[in-house]
Amino acid sequence: MFTGLIEEIGTVKSLLQKGNARRFSIEANSIFSDLKVDDSVAINGCCQTVIKIQNNTFEAEAVEETLRKTTLGSFVPGHVVNLERAVRLQDRLGGHLVQGHVDCIGTISKIRKETLGILLRIAYPSEFRKYIAPTGSICIDGVSLTVAKDEEHSFTVAIIPHSWSKTVFPTLQVGSKVNLEFDIIGKYVEKILREEKRSSTLSEFLKSERI
Repeated sequence: MFTGLIEEIGTVKSLLQKGNARRFSIEANSIFSDLKVDDSVAINGCCQTVIKIQNNTFEAEAVEETLRKTTLGSFVPGHVVNLERAVRLQDRLGGHLVQGHVDCIGTISKIRKETLGILLRIAYPSEFRKYIAPTGSICIDGVSLTVAKDEEHSFTVAIIPHSWSKTVFPTLQVGSKVNLEFDIIGKYVEKILREEKRSSTLSEFLKSERI
């Protein structure tokens, strides 16, 4: 579990293709203070397991399903990434509950700098719109943000200068791909309502059969 508050920016050092999967190493600094093999690290919002640590780099493997659902397949040496270690139970939850389980890939459709903040508009698959709520939480490349505007095929977030400078957001351009994870609470509510509806329908069917 993560908070969506980025700890530092890392750099992809090397990549090894393993069939349709990938093994990569990432260079970083501050996260090594207590990082161990088997720990979880969110890389651009995608939860990955540390399998090797050497000097100031760690290695992880992205399996085929991960590459299908995230932007990790587009990484090349020199690519910068957002990094966050898994949250500890005694930490403050400054962002929102983030699993590191990417739901889909979004595309930057507009970047607008205002007097202080920066507005990002992101297009995404329409079937996920049910999880977007104005002032609700959204995780973009591992960063916890608030939805400022909800449109039919896109949403907009407003980013403060501090968050902009402490993440990989300055590297984004119109057309850039980003990992999106929607609020887990909304997904659980949807699941509960769907199951209740299914149970209600089944109950009504059984009653009609007894008649």
